[in-house]
Amino acid sequence: MPDLLIELFSEEIPARMQTRAAEDLKKRVTDGLVEAGLTYAGAAALSTPRRLTLAVDGLLAESPTVREERKGPKVGAPDKAIEGFLRGAGLTRDQLEERETPKGAVYFALIEKPGRPAAEIIAEVLEDTIRNFPWPKSMRWGAGSLRWVRPLHSILCILSDENGASVVDLDIDGIKAGNTTRGHRFMAPDEITVSGFDDYAAKLKRAHVVLDARERAETIWQEATNQAFASGLDVVEDKGLLAEVAGLVEWPVVLMGAIDQEFLELPPEVLQTSMKEHQKFFSVKNPKTGRIEKFITVANRETADNGATILAGNQKVLSARLADAKFFWENDLRTAKSEAGMSAWVENLGNVTFHNKLGTQAARIDRIAALAREIAPVVGADADLAEQAARVAKADLSSEMVYEFPELQGLMGRYYAEAAGLPQEVANACEQHYSPLGPGDDVPSEPVSVAVALADKLDTLTGFWAIDEKPTGSKDPFALRRAALGVIRLITADPAVRVRLKSLASSAIQLLSVAFLQRGVLYASVPTGSSYNLPDGGKTPQTVVRKILNEKELANAVSSEFKLFINFSQQEELDDNARLVSQVLPERKQLADDLLSFLHDRLKVFLRDQGIRHDVIDACIAMDGNDDLTLLVKRARALEDFLKTEDGENLLQGFKRANNILSQAEEKDGVEYSYGADRKFAEDDAERALFDALEAGGAAISPAIEAEDFAAAMRGMAALRAPVDAFFEAVQVNAENEVLRRNRLNLLSQIRQVCGQVADLTKVEG
Repeated sequence: MPDLLIELFSEEIPARMQTRAAEDLKKRVTDGLVEAGLTYAGAAALSTPRRLTLAVDGLLAESPTVREERKGPKVGAPDKAIEGFLRGAGLTRDQLEERETPKGAVYFALIEKPGRPAAEIIAEVLEDTIRNFPWPKSMRWGAGSLRWVRPLHSILCILSDENGASVVDLDIDGIKAGNTTRGHRFMAPDEITVSGFDDYAAKLKRAHVVLDARERAETIWQEATNQAFASGLDVVEDKGLLAEVAGLVEWPVVLMGAIDQEFLELPPEVLQTSMKEHQKFFSVKNPKTGRIEKFITVANRETADNGATILAGNQKVLSARLADAKFFWENDLRTAKSEAGMSAWVENLGNVTFHNKLGTQAARIDRIAALAREIAPVVGADADLAEQAARVAKADLSSEMVYEFPELQGLMGRYYAEAAGLPQEVANACEQHYSPLGPGDDVPSEPVSVAVALADKLDTLTGFWAIDEKPTGSKDPFALRRAALGVIRLITADPAVRVRLKSLASSAIQLLSVAFLQRGVLYASVPTGSSYNLPDGGKTPQTVVRKILNEKELANAVSSEFKLFINFSQQEELDDNARLVSQVLPERKQLADDLLSFLHDRLKVFLRDQGIRHDVIDACIAMDGNDDLTLLVKRARALEDFLKTEDGENLLQGFKRANNILSQAEEKDGVEYSYGADRKFAEDDAERALFDALEAGGAAISPAIEAEDFAAAMRGMAALRAPVDAFFEAVQVNAENEVLRRNRLNLLSQIRQVCGQVADLTKVEG
């Protein structure tokens, strides 16, 4: 069985595209080979900045012969039908076979497709792969029609076995496949002839090309950490940067340089970000001081002076970059320490639009500050500090440093708040209020930071819900799913935090109402297909608003397809109008309920990752108080643990049996059996035992639920398992005696009522 080696040699491929391109090459070629009948033992794809390589082992020398039997029309069918069948099968009439079937004589065709040489199939598959390669961006060059990420110079394509190697005959726009490649662009640019993958890899290594990206990354990291260790320093780990740099070089040469003394007092994050974004340098820090003191750069070649010239050039460029960063830092510090302080930046945010329907960043800050003040007591924060933190948390968006490096937002806010002499809790909130940014991000624990972070995310969610910009399918342009997960993690991280989301959402919506009024925009809800004309007598905005609210169809409307724009000229009316506008917005209650439903959906994803079943979560969401996520999670975890026990599993089955019998009887009789069973009608010991168990269970479960001791409530549920099982084994519920039947159905209703205190078990799957 021959082995296949393919190399597509081009100008430099962007580092971010290399890994994906190698996998695409592997998938498209191997899928094409298998589809054509060529199986293989294994395949591996590799990449460097100038080449994509695919090695396929144990390939069939030719595709197998395929025989197919195809049923045709009946004997005696019209000639056109028979001729069409012959064309499809590629046969003549004398090659057809007549066979008797239960429906009469029928023509059958035996089609044989002979095998084809592997080289012929490879040429077709590779040409199709190259011409239709899924580059994110591609280009044409010269007069040819071929598109590639960068100009493609050569194609190496050989089949090798014990008898030697042969070149696959392939020509794409004048680029003819061969058995040659080239080594390092500067250190070994001559042509290299290869006979197979092992020969290819060995000769490239001698030609200063490390073919495997993982090997290049390991070499870079090992050499960088060794050089740093020798100077008593540490390399700041950055896996993303390491992968990118490994895609920039074919022969990594690690060099360590020093940062000029004048830049060492810059915040380490500024140094690290500037070096990473502009120069692709690794930061090297002093473990004793935490300062970034040196950098690691990776060259693509060895030099006679051991990289001294390369390092000098890099240091010169880096100094120019850091001079800019120092200028931004010093200017920002002067502003932060000035009399106006960070408030000057906040005022500038009045000219920055957050969203065209939600106003400016400054208006949003006002809403977040008011909401943070309301949240503060709930999370144990000082209300004044929470409001102060919310008002300056986004001020650094106007700073020069964040304008240059947006990824430093929040972090620079902390530095500037500290420089301005603000309380440390306020400074920390500036940095932490964006968190958590994802499932793996740390959750703030300081109360002031939690209050501002919750306010920020709730304002985002309610704002985009109010203007009907919700996530759809895989599209979430405003990262609302991430914001919802942030709310969930902030609330559930500390069991002591008890937040009622409906109340907070209602407050956030009210703040939006005021914002809409202040912008002179009133959203009026009108049913689909309706229209509304302003009254001629509407002299003032107050009159107009009251007239709209008096219209029943508008007051009860729930859609927001119609927008009414009113210019409010009398500022003194805003407070009164703010109380009215919440009724004109899409219904506040519906909006809050819809948003809570979205948060519940994200909570299901969050808890499923922790091993809690979706049906268990649904059973708990159906209970009162489901906008208290701390309570909801506590209940779900207790129920999940209970249902994993034998008692829990069996009681669930008993509950479902009771509920099914009761539901069918209620539907049949047209009555609700929930008026209480009478013990005096009990005839069987098992029936009397169930009465006792339900009385005891109710007495144990109810106070446990009130105390939120769900473990105790589940123990009370467990005690019901045996009496319920015994009842169904000994007693016929649908007795002939109607009095007994009704009493027993009411007893089943007690089972449903007692168990239903814990969760809605009807939603739990059996």
